[in-house]
Amino acid sequence: MIAFETIESAALQRLGSQAELEAALVRPEPPESLAMIGDDRYLSVMCRRIFRAGLTHRLVDARWPAFEAAFEDFDLAAVSALTDDDLKRLAADESLIRHRKKIFAVRDNAQAMQAIVDAFGSFGFWLAEWPEDEIVDLWAELKKRFTQLGGNSGPAFLRMAGKDTFLLTDWVIQAMGEWNVYSGKTNSRGAHADIQALFNTWHTESGRPYCEISQILAFSID
Repeated sequence: MIAFETIESAALQRLGSQAELEAALVRPEPPESLAMIGDDRYLSVMCRRIFRAGLTHRLVDARWPAFEAAFEDFDLAAVSALTDDDLKRLAADESLIRHRKKIFAVRDNAQAMQAIVDAFGSFGFWLAEWPEDEIVDLWAELKKRFTQLGGNSGPAFLRMAGKDTFLLTDWVIQAMGEWNVYSGKTNSRGAHADIQALFNTWHTESGRPYCEISQILAFSID
């Protein structure tokens, strides 16, 4: 297996300097910060990620203040109590993005998040306590508990929320192939476990967060 310092050296050559590399990296929030974020903010970020899927991010972000108003600032109790008629009305609201399944997913996910809050005290605490060396298991748990968080949406939500995770973007997958560290399917539980093991090794070698490792991988190839 190739040493991560070799991969990082290639990224440095492409970007020009250590300072430029560091400036380009997105960094995770520390666990104590994750634990302090309100449940409503996590629900907002989760739903924004779901609506971003398949659409331009700027379009979704421009309409997000209307979503905040329509869904009562994503208060879990208020959203969980919405009726089918309420959701049908919101699905026809031109100030929002009129995607019926995703509109209904907001209520489903508020209820799923409330179940975690009831069991663990807060969603942020539950998220913060999950070990990064088992992050693919968190991807699977998000897919199981929540609506429309399969595929890349679960990991992308974690990145948006500040939880340390690697992402299997096209660039990262291509880089793993070019460095001859992984090839084949990347969307099965077995593949996720194998890739997690790679990232765990690189994390131990470099001391870098998982999100930085995946970004440096992407930066390391043309």
